[in-house]
Amino acid sequence: MDIRATGGPATAGEMAAVDMLLGAAEPAAHHVAYGGHAARSQRHLLLPVLHAIQDRIGWVSRGALEYACRRLSIPPAEAYGVVSFYARFNLEPRGDAAVHVCDDIPCMLAGATVGQGAIGSPCLGLCDRAPATLTERFGSVYEATASSSPLSPALSPEGRGGLLRRVGVVDPESIDSYREHGGFAALQKAREIGPDKVIHQVIESKLVGRGGAAFPTGRKWQSVAIAPVKPHYLVCNADESEPGTFKDRVLMEGDPFAIVEGMAIAALAGGCEKGYIYIRTEYPVARRRMENAVAQTRAAGLLGFDLEVRRGAGAYICGEETALFNSIEGKRGEPRNKPPFPVQAGLFGKPTLVNNVETLVNVLDIVNGEFGDTRLFCVSGQVLQPGVYEVPMGTTLRSLLMEHAGGLRPGRTLQAVLLGGAAGSFVTPAQLDVPLSFEGTRAIGATLGSGAVIVLDDTADAKSVLLRIARFFRDESCGQCVPCRVGTKRQEEILERMLGEADGDRAADVMLLSDIAQAMRDASICGLGQTAANAIASGLTQLKVING
Repeated sequence: MDIRATGGPATAGEMAAVDMLLGAAEPAAHHVAYGGHAARSQRHLLLPVLHAIQDRIGWVSRGALEYACRRLSIPPAEAYGVVSFYARFNLEPRGDAAVHVCDDIPCMLAGATVGQGAIGSPCLGLCDRAPATLTERFGSVYEATASSSPLSPALSPEGRGGLLRRVGVVDPESIDSYREHGGFAALQKAREIGPDKVIHQVIESKLVGRGGAAFPTGRKWQSVAIAPVKPHYLVCNADESEPGTFKDRVLMEGDPFAIVEGMAIAALAGGCEKGYIYIRTEYPVARRRMENAVAQTRAAGLLGFDLEVRRGAGAYICGEETALFNSIEGKRGEPRNKPPFPVQAGLFGKPTLVNNVETLVNVLDIVNGEFGDTRLFCVSGQVLQPGVYEVPMGTTLRSLLMEHAGGLRPGRTLQAVLLGGAAGSFVTPAQLDVPLSFEGTRAIGATLGSGAVIVLDDTADAKSVLLRIARFFRDESCGQCVPCRVGTKRQEEILERMLGEADGDRAADVMLLSDIAQAMRDASICGLGQTAANAIASGLTQLKVING
């Protein structure tokens, strides 16, 4: 007996979209059900198949989903749970185009509004050129175009330095151009000195992860290298979805071969046979250039391992490494409990080395003996020259904003800086001399996080900013654990009441928010729930927005 989803059979166009990715289906002379390893081996193709359907048709119908399930041997109920989890997959018909308008903090500060027929979107990663939109055109040829204000460049001239030295200089589409500017010299040297020496150099450099967790990179590499279970996997986390963060986009668009080279070195050091670059779907240019860089590097015989670009589907939670693994495996992007840690059992249950884009690009300078321990910061909001800036660790926030990013607009005064993105903290004008280092920010109760620096001048509506942060976490919670699923919702409701016009017991609400925040920190499975109250608690203290 066939088990079918409601909605009718797949159309010819839907089947063609799936078959183009998976190959032509075998004639259905009889029904065969595959189970065990044969079925599991296909599960990881679910997200690429869903993207293929939506790119061509504009949405994923029940019939198309059923056809995909038959081709991949996935139960329809499980596949529906996946497609309904990701924000970018649509389960209802729509036209041949969709316009997504960013209404997150930097674009909101720039006056963005979601007009009729448009779709409100969380951060599109174009914060330096806010307000921003993403337009998708569906059909046999899928097109995605990100657009934004042309007033300021993604990379300010003052920001060029070690990690950014090739951005705007090399042709990002040409491996020859990259090699003319020293490309693949670090990989050649790494192969000459061997994996053990490479790991030793990374440990000695004291490089820590640039994605926010700040875990020692060399220790992670060493742990994967000595893991007895095979195979080993490598994952580049390019799911850059923190509001106000866009440095990885700049690197992928402007210097994609450097990321491929960094991954090749990491694969060599960790003994990794297969790698994935997981890029958020809102970065169409970055994804195209990374795919091109991988293809050209492979064709030149320089890659040394199997590497594939994977496309996210609109889930901030997939920036958490284990949620990202689940997504690659064709599952809902829900974090896993730890231990076991990824170096022991990560992607497909095997030892996995996962680093973000900025971390991997640093490896080139480490191998070449040129590591300078700089950090990329994404400056956006109400500042004259938003962009990506590379400064030495320990540079003050005042120097970053006033000397590099040009300061505030004429006649404006600083209200606050949101440091570290939506999970970060608000810094007041009196704290501008804080050193941008792990120790410096910790001393004032803040964090560097993902390197986001969002500037609010005296015209910014701080209440709206706090409410947008609360809505962001409520939307982005995966819902797997009660503390986060319920806590983010209650947090938003209480904040709306506190910042509204109605009278209420403000002291009781503050205490309730504090209790909810503590519960989320103590009991949430992953960092989203554990940090969802940080900026709100900081904002209520630092910005003094409570009425009465």
